[in-house]
Amino acid sequence: MSEKIKLETEFITLGQLLKDEGVIATGGQAKWFLRENSVLVNGSPEDRRGKKLHLGDVVVVGDQTFEIE
Repeated sequence: MSEKIKLETEFITLGQLLKDEGVIATGGQAKWFLRENSVLVNGSPEDRRGKKLHLGDVVVVGDQTFEIE
């Protein structure tokens, strides 16, 4: 089951999504987290915390799935 993320702006960064959804406690942890953990954006590995996520993107972190809408 995936969690729906409602966009309030044109995009959200991967680091911001991880922080907002409680995967990490602070934005500063994003760089370390992405280096140490498998994160997929639309099925491709992603390790850039500044990656812009737009409407329709799907992010998978471990057993969690987030859909941007």
